[in-house]
Order: sequence, then C-alpha cells, then structure tokens
Amino acid sequence: MSEPMREPPDVTVGIDVAKATLAIAVRPSGEERHLANDAAGIAEIVGWLQALTPLVIVVEATGGYEAPLVAELGIVGLPVAVVNPRQVRDFARATGRLAKTDRLDAQTLAHFGQAVRPVPRPLPDDAAQALAALVERRRQIVAMRTAEENRLGATRVTAVRARIQAHLKWLEADLKEIDDDLRQRLRASPLWRERENLLRSVPGIGPILALTLLAELPELGRLSHGQIAALVGVAPLNRDSGTLRGRRAVWGGRRAVRTALYMGTLRATRCNPAIQPFYERLLAAGKAKKVALVACMHKLLTILNALLKHQTPWQAQAA
Repeated sequence: MSEPMREPPDVTVGIDVAKATLAIAVRPSGEERHLANDAAGIAEIVGWLQALTPLVIVVEATGGYEAPLVAELGIVGLPVAVVNPRQVRDFARATGRLAKTDRLDAQTLAHFGQAVRPVPRPLPDDAAQALAALVERRRQIVAMRTAEENRLGATRVTAVRARIQAHLKWLEADLKEIDDDLRQRLRASPLWRERENLLRSVPGIGPILALTLLAELPELGRLSHGQIAALVGVAPLNRDSGTLRGRRAVWGGRRAVRTALYMGTLRATRCNPAIQPFYERLLAAGKAKKVALVACMHKLLTILNALLKHQTPWQAQAA
C-alpha cells in the first residue's frame, strides 16, 4: 500500500531589518539570505517569497526602515505581520536565545511566526497612511492645547498669558484645519465613506472615533471578536501560575484606539440602547464603574466588528 501524501509544512519567514541590510530566515527549511535594504534587494526578496507562499512573514517595527519592504510585500499580497519588538524580545528570552545578531534575530522572528502565528495586518494604501498621519497629528495638537491650557491657569503674568492665549488660538485654528482635511480625505474615498457611515450608524460613535478606527484598526471586521478585542487591549487576560489564580486584567493593545474607544463608550452608556442597559445592569450587580466601562468597551467593539464584517448598518442589525 502506498503511503498517504503528507501536507507540506507551513512556511514562516522572519526578516530582520537594518538601515542598510536585510537578514532573512525561513522555517522549517532553515534557508537564509542576507541582502541590501535597497530597491534591488527588496525586489529579490519579493520574487523569492512569492515562490515560497509563506503562511506569514514577520518583520519588527524599526521606526521606519521596514516601511519600503513591508509596502512591496503588501503590494503583491504577501501576508506581512509587523510586530512589536518587545514581544519578540520576550519570546527570545523565553526560548533561551540571548545572543543577538542580524542572522539570529531573523531566525527568532521566523520561530516567533511559527509558534505565535501573528495575524498579518492589511497594508494601508496611500490614503490610509495619510489619514493615520493626520489622526496622529490631531492627537498631538490636542495634547499641546491641553498643556497650554494648564499653563494658562498656572500663570498670572499678563505678558506670558497673552503669548499662551495667542498660541491656543493658533492651535484651535490648526485643529480645525486638520478636522476639515480629515473629513475631505474620508469623503474622497467611496470605500472609506461606506465604512465610516456604517460605524457612525451606531449611537455613540462620533467622527473622531470612526476616523481612529479606520486609520489605526484596519483589521476591524476581518478578525474574530476575541482577536479584535485582544488587538485593541480590552480582552481580560489570565494571570495564573500553578495553583495561584490572579485577577484577570486588560493590558497591551493599541493605546490610541483604546483611548478613542473609551470616550465613545462613555457616550454610548448614555445613548446607545444596547450599551446603556448593559452598563446599568453591571453597576446594579455591584461592578466598579471602571470595570463596567471596560466591559462596555468590549461589547461596543464586538458590535462594531460584526457590523463591518457583515456590512450591516446599526438600524438593520438592531431590527
């Protein structure tokens, strides 16, 4: 009798990115390459990896050196996951790999991809990247405005107050321009306009939360409820060891998304017919307000994830 054919093993790739070089490691074959981080090197990597059809390609976020590589991989549809360097360092320590070279880092990234299976993040197009940059700039302007308002309240010197007030006026004008630009860019994209309308159909979801979700959480609607909650950082995680059972807590995730979601949830506890009674039941059951709000954030995120996944506006969903 002939032996049944075995499925080929899943291929995972790790790429360590430096300013001038790229180190590549493949599992389970163990193949390695070392190429220049330039147009020719990236083109060679893309052609090679297309032939390998990997399950996931893991790249660390390095502050920008990885952007051209990730863009080229994403353009041809290869599954790229840009991961937090801290996660990879923790994984390396846990597996006993303490030495650090470009070659070893690439091997660790490939091993991380094989063991953890990070979800590939869809590559934002030019419009998405511009929108993300504007959302980040808006956040910076708001932080500067808050700082200046605090300074204004702390000084009584007339000349200094006049300077602070002039700066606040400039910040308000800049903030208005950014908001106008955000709206124009969003309206220019039919796809994004549709996604924004779906999100804004949910009571409590304002324009800033919708923009933040579109720009900084492109996975919304593409992952399971548990995966999207963990990605944002609103999924309670166990803290157990042996017989010790610690309190579950939420941590990690995308801070900017979580902050915007928190503000949206506060509004939803006052006007959303699904969130408001849920929040009141939790408080009546003796839950602390912070615990109840986090639970509502999780529930609201689940609603939004299902809404984009099924392309169904709130009214139809609620019916």
